[in-house]
Amino acid sequence: MALPQATQRYAVVSGGNKGIGLETVKQLASAGVKVVLTARDEKKGLEALEALRESGVSSDLLLFHQLDVADAASVASLAHFLKSHLGKLDILVNNAGLPGVKYGDISLVALAITNENALSEDERKRALSEPPELGEECLEINYFGAKRTTEALLPLLQLSDSPTIVNVASSFGKLEYLSNEWAKGVLSDKANKLTEEKVNEVVREFLKDLKEGLDERKGWPNMIAAYKVSKACLIGYTRILANKYPNMCINCLCPGFVKTDLNANTGFFSVEQGASHVVRLALLPHGSPSGLFYSQAQVSTF
Repeated sequence: MALPQATQRYAVVSGGNKGIGLETVKQLASAGVKVVLTARDEKKGLEALEALRESGVSSDLLLFHQLDVADAASVASLAHFLKSHLGKLDILVNNAGLPGVKYGDISLVALAITNENALSEDERKRALSEPPELGEECLEINYFGAKRTTEALLPLLQLSDSPTIVNVASSFGKLEYLSNEWAKGVLSDKANKLTEEKVNEVVREFLKDLKEGLDERKGWPNMIAAYKVSKACLIGYTRILANKYPNMCINCLCPGFVKTDLNANTGFFSVEQGASHVVRLALLPHGSPSGLFYSQAQVSTF
């Protein structure tokens, strides 16, 4: 049941048509939040919305709007829609993401992702490949897309009594997985010294090395490199935002190795389990700790 207009909370979930995003929409709506499910593909987004309605989620708590986080015009269109129809935004969940790889032998994918040293070089190559164009798209969606969406929706979040941003990152974004010492040094800086320009510089340097085929020689990760860099930068951006907007609750998390398209459905946890951690952060009371990285339900080092 929708809450009275004065107390109704509004949320946006990017990449909401499947996986963790879809389940996040479902759980938020079940908690009484009015949710705008967004998806790059309008047809798939509307089908997902209808599936939620058929599963028993109240139609009063569900809206859809097309969103391609890589397209500034699409992001601006969403912002205009929210301003016109809702007037504010309480919760933003930046969930849209890509792996930056092309999967091969599915039987080897889980090990390639979680324990690359258990595989030979030949097995790693059979498990997945990382074409530069997929790496570039991964950074464009996972980091720049979340950044673009956040910046466009910040004015609406600032109209909320309890503005909250949840960035869906990954434990692979922790600095221990970032083998390039220069990048690690940049991103390990204190939040009040770290800047968006410095994070952007890490992305630019990685993409330059990736295109020139120098990524491994320059000390970037051997496996799922673009994904790891994108999530490390998203964690850094989360810390910068939290420092810049102390009146907001802004956190990021790894929802766990969840079985989704992102990992060719080789994950260990269900989407219900993964989304529950996202939703818990999205519904934290105003004044809760901000600028943190959570590994599922636990605060973790970044």
